[in-house]
Amino acid sequence: MRRLFLSVCVAAVIGAGVFWAVTRPDPMPADTFAGLTGDAGRGEAVFHATGCASCHAAPGAVGEAKLVLAGGQAFPSDFGTFLAPNISPDPQHGIGGWSLPDLANAIQRGVSPDGAHYYPALPYWSYARMQPQDVADLYAFLQTLPPDATPNQPHLIGFPFSIRRVVGGWKVLNNNADFVLEGDLTEAEARGRYIVEAMAHCAECHTPRDALGGLDTSRWMAGAPNPSGQGTIPNITPAKLSWSEGEIVEYLTSGFTPDYDSVGGHMVAVVENMARLPESDRAAVAAYLKKLPGVE
Repeated sequence: MRRLFLSVCVAAVIGAGVFWAVTRPDPMPADTFAGLTGDAGRGEAVFHATGCASCHAAPGAVGEAKLVLAGGQAFPSDFGTFLAPNISPDPQHGIGGWSLPDLANAIQRGVSPDGAHYYPALPYWSYARMQPQDVADLYAFLQTLPPDATPNQPHLIGFPFSIRRVVGGWKVLNNNADFVLEGDLTEAEARGRYIVEAMAHCAECHTPRDALGGLDTSRWMAGAPNPSGQGTIPNITPAKLSWSEGEIVEYLTSGFTPDYDSVGGHMVAVVENMARLPESDRAAVAAYLKKLPGVE
């Protein structure tokens, strides 16, 4: 019995050590942004494409108030309700004290400045596909926004999801920063892939998830249950979306469908963001969507 007990203890210690090593935060290489200088002008377009204000503006904010990234919006999920944090340039409650690598580690690796895991309510495996220059430009633009001293609120999640170290295990299972659409792409299709799969993180809503919350890439963009529990997010592959490229561009510009219905729900904010991008970018998104394999 003593030997059995000792064996169990040794196995437990080894298992705990392996778990601790495997789930450790993995920040980006220190030289990733060496020699890069961010441009706030270019960063404004990145800001709209990545949808920062859609999640981090205060609940109910409209117009210019959406540039005050005070946080507080609630995002329900099967694992609990996540509250968007303050990412304004406020040095105490926001990210005013962050460096460029701090921002990059947060949005591309899900690692906080103090080395803790962020929950994947922040779509860092989509943002991981972003180019370093775009991240540097986004950082430069964020510094120009109004600071706000609204304190952050804790997420409303229970055990075991409340243990952030567990997120490290989730990352191991879902660490995939490769582009999903492969093959020979035109310049427009490649640009559309970059916008859709990286900056705009469209799959985070439009792709179904497995039991652990990872994206099911075999059903890429085939629609999914709405995390709020109300309705579904539509299938936007050619198997369901029959709109022409021009009709997709019009929808992303005005919010009107070919049937003269209007955009609703969270897509209102998405269309607002897309409408601020050059028309060539909206056309690139349309070209990408038409290139996708149809998934029923």
